[in-house]
Amino acid sequence: MKQTKGLLIICMTLFVFNFDSFGQQTLPEVTIVSMNYKYLKSVQDNEAAEPVKLLEHYAATFDIKSSDFYEQEYDNYFVSFYIPDGEILAFYDKDGKITNTAEKYKNVKLPANVRKAVAERYPNWTLAKDVYIVNYYARDNSSKKIYKMLLENGTKRMRVKANDMGQIID
Repeated sequence: MKQTKGLLIICMTLFVFNFDSFGQQTLPEVTIVSMNYKYLKSVQDNEAAEPVKLLEHYAATFDIKSSDFYEQEYDNYFVSFYIPDGEILAFYDKDGKITNTAEKYKNVKLPANVRKAVAERYPNWTLAKDVYIVNYYARDNSSKKIYKMLLENGTKRMRVKANDMGQIID
């Protein structure tokens, strides 16, 4: 019995040392850079709502070359991405780089500067609905961001626009 117990302890010790040696192997460092990092840098900010970040990230990482409809002979592609809270129509070149986007999101959380500007300018009004619209242009690496809001005060309604800096657009 003692011999079996001793043999079992030796086997367990060897197993643990063998298992531990596998865990200490290190993999080479890998850096992943998205081809569309300029797009993400232009359209995303820290205060963006989660559905917006999710869909924009998905569009930026979409691999047009591995899609079923990719053909080398075409120069441009457009792809639509949908979630319940928004949609993106993204235009890609033949290399998979985003050239333009048209984005629309419904009832997303507004950034603090937009909420503050609307509350200061329209006291006693409440936000009923909002639409966030983003247009990205790769040729000058710029994006245009507009918030369209429907405000209510009792039975009165008013439509208001603001840019991403919180400036009310008349």
